[in-house]
Amino acid sequence: MPEKAKPSGRTLRCPEGYTAFIPDPLPPKLNWTPELTRSLSDADRLIGKLAGEGIRLPNPHLLIRPFVRREAVLSSRIEGTHSSLGEILAAEAGAAVERSPDDLREVGNYVVALEYGIKRLESLPLSLRLTRELHERLMKGVHGRHATPGQFRRSQNWIGPPGCTLMNAVYVPPPPSEFMNCLGEWEKFLQDRSLPPLVQAGMIHSKFEAIHPFLDGNGRVGRLLIILFLIERKILPAPLLYLSAFFEATRRDYYDRLRGVVERSEWVEWLDYFLNGVARQSEDALGRAERINGLLENWRKAVADRQSKLPSRIIELLAENPYLTLKKASGQLEVAFTTVQRAVEQLEKLEILAEMSGAERNRVYCAKKILRILEEPAHLIPETTR
Repeated sequence: MPEKAKPSGRTLRCPEGYTAFIPDPLPPKLNWTPELTRSLSDADRLIGKLAGEGIRLPNPHLLIRPFVRREAVLSSRIEGTHSSLGEILAAEAGAAVERSPDDLREVGNYVVALEYGIKRLESLPLSLRLTRELHERLMKGVHGRHATPGQFRRSQNWIGPPGCTLMNAVYVPPPPSEFMNCLGEWEKFLQDRSLPPLVQAGMIHSKFEAIHPFLDGNGRVGRLLIILFLIERKILPAPLLYLSAFFEATRRDYYDRLRGVVERSEWVEWLDYFLNGVARQSEDALGRAERINGLLENWRKAVADRQSKLPSRIIELLAENPYLTLKKASGQLEVAFTTVQRAVEQLEKLEILAEMSGAERNRVYCAKKILRILEEPAHLIPETTR
């Protein structure tokens, strides 16, 4: 009979009668199968291409500002927040949107936390302190009794369907008496240099989710940490890779693979899945950015011979956000409202911009071709079909 698979930690019977899981320290002993080796090679090659070619694109910020917001929307969607990318971008451009302010705030907080984390890495390594600071910004102003921004939990939490209890939960992470030891081991592993960085990133994420150190926001913090780890290790020069699209598109695989690590020490299966996500998302991000850059280049040529330089300046704004309102654009460009209005009308005639609101005042315009590229579903290969 084959040997029974062992969990990647131990269980602890707590005084209250429930059983919690205590994950083992990292790294685990890893079986380098040919499949895992190929997955790492593929991921390394494609993320290297993304890093190299991404910064050589004419407008590398295209891979950053609108894509950061796309990641924020998809990461929040995994947690049940349903703002669309168009709504977030329209609101940032100054348009009124119908979406709940709480939903917009949750997505906006993700952007704030990511941008804060990147800046903070200049003076503070990836650590428990930075993790709490990320959580504080992520959960600021979010309603609900489980927010506790910036604080590790002091009570037991659990994972399971609505209405479940500690006694019938799908998963119970370490109790308060144990999880700070687990976090200490996790923080130490952040500075380990014995493994390929992409493999280490997958292990870091898996264990963070197993520890579940906050009462709320663990998933979003865990996904932020992947990006920040790759920037800290100089695998990426900027936040160019966003795995939430892959996790969202393959949600069942994502949770099954994380459970497989906990229950059966299936590290190879989890890492193969994770590395496949890195590879596919690297391709996806680079492809979208190249297509958007192609559009912008054509639009610049279309307005190059005009007497006014304002249409070209507006096109540069569209690189950061395809939505535009005349009032906000007037302030950004420091020109009169009516001057912006005339330039926008020229871009309408060239079918670069389209009016979206149908209103007489406070009109909202959109470069729909850019938005379509940003919003289209990722062309991913779920791990189960490989």
